[in-house]
Amino acid sequence: MKKLNEMTIVEAARALRARECTVRDLLDACTAVAQAKNLELNAFLEIFDANESAIASAQKRIDENDASLLCGIPLAIKDNILIEGKIASASSKILENYRATYDAGVIKKLKDAGALFLGRTNMDEFALGGSTENSAFGVTKNPHDISRVSGGTSGGSAAAVAAHITIAALGTDTGGSIRNPASYCGVVGLKPTYGAVSRSGVIAAASSFDQVGPITKTVEDAKVLFDTIRGYDANDSTSIPDALQKVKKKEIRTIGVPRHLFADVLDADMLERFTSTIKNLGFEVKDIEIPSAKPALAAYYIINFAEVSTNLARFDGMRYGLAKRGDTLLDDYINSRTEGFGEEARRRILLGTFVLSSGYIDAYYRKADSARAQLTREFAKAFEEVDIIATPTMPTPAFKIGDKSDPLSLYLEDVFTILANLTGMPAISVPMGFVERENPSTSLGIKKQLPVGIHFSAPHQAEDMLFAIGEKVHST
Repeated sequence: MKKLNEMTIVEAARALRARECTVRDLLDACTAVAQAKNLELNAFLEIFDANESAIASAQKRIDENDASLLCGIPLAIKDNILIEGKIASASSKILENYRATYDAGVIKKLKDAGALFLGRTNMDEFALGGSTENSAFGVTKNPHDISRVSGGTSGGSAAAVAAHITIAALGTDTGGSIRNPASYCGVVGLKPTYGAVSRSGVIAAASSFDQVGPITKTVEDAKVLFDTIRGYDANDSTSIPDALQKVKKKEIRTIGVPRHLFADVLDADMLERFTSTIKNLGFEVKDIEIPSAKPALAAYYIINFAEVSTNLARFDGMRYGLAKRGDTLLDDYINSRTEGFGEEARRRILLGTFVLSSGYIDAYYRKADSARAQLTREFAKAFEEVDIIATPTMPTPAFKIGDKSDPLSLYLEDVFTILANLTGMPAISVPMGFVERENPSTSLGIKKQLPVGIHFSAPHQAEDMLFAIGEKVHST
């Protein structure tokens, strides 16, 4: 029998109902592993004390056979998702001591389902980055090789799932922030259709991109978690109304591959692993062209900087968060924001303010927004010819901590993932095996096996197609 902390959601739910363990046993097993491993990995910023009332309630529901699959299941929650009474810092000094006064929409749904919360996970500050190196509280290390990054911005959540610290986790995805660490850590990560999951109570980075989604050990678990957190929320103006919530089911026959994006960005062994995985699925594979996909990276970051600048303007040292006083009101603003924000946050605030400024908004922001609309049209046209579009999730496996200190080199890693955020379509990263890289812990020439992911995107509200092809990858 598997150790309790190593189980999937479905396995743990089955064990709880078969009386093979109790809710307390399951939570204690995960908590013990969290306390043992977190000092090395830094996946959690805080491991919560056990909520006795929630444990008792979950156990009672299970004993009475009146419970969802998530009842009694310990989950890790990214540090930008509000849990009432708990600190939600977005891994930033400016919110280091901010305690949430209400539950995020997804947290309400999880509480209704009887889920338990193991702790809050590390992330890039305000979800700005791709490696969790931008956290104000230290980098999260990859469980497969602690000299390498876990990915970002949901690196803590992905590392916690990969290391079997938690059964599953929630992350947020702005430009690949769920799928990137899922690929680097060898787990499953889903970015839902924009508006399918509530953003209420999620600390905003780029509001037109951000989505909450699951990070899990299996595709089956990703569906369980997604089905629980999805749905309309009146507190989120971007939430899809119930009348428009349509589950699109279609038999997958053709996979489209935009190979023109692979040149000069994809490692040779990554391409070989991707090609082999696609071939083994047994579907027709068709090369497609998405002409606006290459300039899309520039458009994404222009829009991202603009929205980040706007969203972070509220953190001024006046209302809540870090407050540093100077001789004048201007000094208060400057001191609070300079000491409160990290380097990447300050960079994006400055660049975002620039692209929105008078005289430059037409030259940059509005052109980027037009490019976004064109990209969306091109994907809609592509889905008339193919059912699913596939790429590797990331161009490389996890890189060594500190290797991408140049921010531009890190931005370029998002070449495949940002497309789903720009268009609002759903996308999933599923493990597709391993590639070899240098092992810094040995001088014997033994290579390290590092996980890599395959990435599928589908038309709006067609998450079921992603689950179907994800399961196919797992079974071949």
